Amino acid sequence: MIVFSFRGFLCLLPLFLSTGSYAAPYLPSTHKVKETVQPPHGWVKGGVPPANHTIVLRIGLPQPDFNLLEKHLYEISDPFHSRYGQHLSKEQVEELVAPHPNSLDVVNQWLAFHGLTESDFARSPAKDWVTLTIPISLAEKMLDTKYNVWIHHSSGDQIVRTTRYSLPENVHDHIDVIQPTTMFAQLKKMRSTSLFADETDSAQFSEFNGAASVLTTDGVTIDASCNTTITLKCLQQLYNFVDYKPTAKGNSIGITGYLEEYANIQDLQSFYAVQLPEAANSSYIYHSVKGGQNSQNLSESGAEAALDVQPYADWLEYVLSHGKIPLTISTSYGDDEQTVPKSYAQRVCSSFAQLGARGTTLLFSSGDWGVGDNDPNPETQQCFTNDGRNITRFIPLFPASCPYVTSVGGTVHYPEEAVSRFFSGGGFSDYFHRPWYQEKAAGDYVKALGKETYKDLYNPKGRGIPDVAAQSDRYSIFLAGVPRLIGGTSASAPAFAGIVALLNDVRLNNKLPPLGFLNPLLYTKGLDGFNDITIGHNSGCGTTGFNATVGWDPGVYIG
Repeated sequence: MIVFSFRGFLCLLPLFLSTGSYAAPYLPSTHKVKETVQPPHGWVKGGVPPANHTIVLRIGLPQPDFNLLEKHLYEISDPFHSRYGQHLSKEQVEELVAPHPNSLDVVNQWLAFHGLTESDFARSPAKDWVTLTIPISLAEKMLDTKYNVWIHHSSGDQIVRTTRYSLPENVHDHIDVIQPTTMFAQLKKMRSTSLFADETDSAQFSEFNGAASVLTTDGVTIDASCNTTITLKCLQQLYNFVDYKPTAKGNSIGITGYLEEYANIQDLQSFYAVQLPEAANSSYIYHSVKGGQNSQNLSESGAEAALDVQPYADWLEYVLSHGKIPLTISTSYGDDEQTVPKSYAQRVCSSFAQLGARGTTLLFSSGDWGVGDNDPNPETQQCFTNDGRNITRFIPLFPASCPYVTSVGGTVHYPEEAVSRFFSGGGFSDYFHRPWYQEKAAGDYVKALGKETYKDLYNPKGRGIPDVAAQSDRYSIFLAGVPRLIGGTSASAPAFAGIVALLNDVRLNNKLPPLGFLNPLLYTKGLDGFNDITIGHNSGCGTTGFNATVGWDPGVYIG
């Protein structure tokens, strides 16, 4: 297992030589607005940052051949296609996302006009990102904007942002996105997708006290205790891998960790001692990204990291720069989609496609807030748009809404049903159209739902989430040296990642490529390996949310 840790958002990227002589002298043109946003709820404009305050700008150049990369991704992930499993190399992917030479020249000239030379910035391996650290006064001049300190009224978080920035008109077509500018997502303190189980909620599990074990149709006995506490043994029984021992060489899982959430080795050893003694003294390989730490002080052990030991562009650039990357990666963090500028979300999503094309399975928890805020009460719900209209609307989660990742929802009990102590995140993206592999499944659900149900609360043509679900509540773990029960889709995502890794083990042992991007398989041939979850719903935004039903649904779907 590989653990990535992050702290801050500085970019340490390799330098590349310039593209060569410029086509013509740079002539500045009139600035034109590139992006403008309304500040999300809870953010209040504060003072002006000092002029010498430095900011790390990431500039994303267009990827004119991304449509070809997407075509490759879908072909090699489609189990009915002749190219299934023929993943691309690092170099092939970089060639497909490289910017046009003209874009490189125009951006270089624009930077040079502001006194910045090649030694002042860094480029990604594909040259599609430029990173530079500059005084905020220079950033304001380059982007024809004014930055302010913004304060979040409930958390107290402070960030330096603007609500609008501009670029010279002759540069517009050569830059997709620049951040941090208009991004107000609470990246340093995202909402945790872990929830602690305590004694006050035990009543809802009392019906299972004294229950008998269950014999499945596959001949596996599921212990009755799995209805109240999830252990490794329970997962083996529930998902039918009892006694399976992985043996393949080259298999791997990557677990991302943010927000100073630490994966504690002593907690891991305590877990092994109770649930997997044969793994005692084994551990994980820790990789620091952008100065990330992994403190082993038990008092600093993180709940999120204890389950699956961003923004995402820094992490993506680090991973994509390596020739060898984990075959399965699980992430249990996310933002409200509407707090992430669409241009940035689309660009990050396209980077996830690069990992999928290289044969990596990406899993993201779908969140623990149902269709938006976990609140079924219309009087107290907090699902409001930040587009200036301030109207009620369901709030999907990003990156779970990206069509190139697999979103994992939450179930409970056996037979499985939608988790109810909190509500599994699900719904439809406002940013991403429904992908082809989901057209029938999600299209049928929307048609059955009817045009008037939740009209204007969601995007009926959007990418639906989640794609799969797994047990997500009352996991038995160790946290800060103490045995605890914990829940959240941050439990179901890494659990499902473990199952994917076991399937990869089977494939590697049979000299087959890893599964890679899962979704085209999940919605076709892979369906036979799952159970259809048909009980429950995912409340939020003053509603009961979407009901679990036969076939796909934006709540839990299959487990």
